[in-house]
Amino acid sequence: MKLFFHPYLRYKFLNSLFTGIAGGSVFTIYGSLSPSTFSVGGIVLAIGLMGMAYAYHHLMTLKRFFILSLVAEAVMLVMIGFFLIFSHYQITALVVYAAYQLSFVFGGYLVRAETHFAQKARIMGWIDIVKQQGYLGGLLLSYLFYKGLEHYNIVSPLTQVYWLHCILIPLEVVIIAFLISAFKRHSDA
Repeated sequence: MKLFFHPYLRYKFLNSLFTGIAGGSVFTIYGSLSPSTFSVGGIVLAIGLMGMAYAYHHLMTLKRFFILSLVAEAVMLVMIGFFLIFSHYQITALVVYAAYQLSFVFGGYLVRAETHFAQKARIMGWIDIVKQQGYLGGLLLSYLFYKGLEHYNIVSPLTQVYWLHCILIPLEVVIIAFLISAFKRHSDA
């Protein structure tokens, strides 16, 4: 398996675009959760991050990096679908929170592995630059999206977040496609 730099940069840009677009929506979604939920979630997150850290010596292969990246993206895709189907249920906030916490558990490892496989400071710099460009672009797009909805008198925060997630589904599918294109088996190259 080989990591291809330019497709990987496109993947990182789109992944960060997703983060920028979706980031503010969690405050609306999490509104029904009690503060103690975040304490328990933080404890579970810390334990999960420690568990991943204990397994680093087994996980630092390019194939496992690809698989766990794909799992993290699949979690996001399932979470978006769940939100779109069950957006008006109390349990949805908890499911979305759990999905993000799970992605953070993977994220700790993925950042370490990304640094390990990038190997060169110049490549790491480009990765960080496209991540920030994607994040800023996502924040700007979400702002414009919310203002556009307000222009059409769609002002309910939950309704706005619902429509935002309708856009996130195809974006996440494209992100997964770019992730797959960034990793190729030697026979595919």
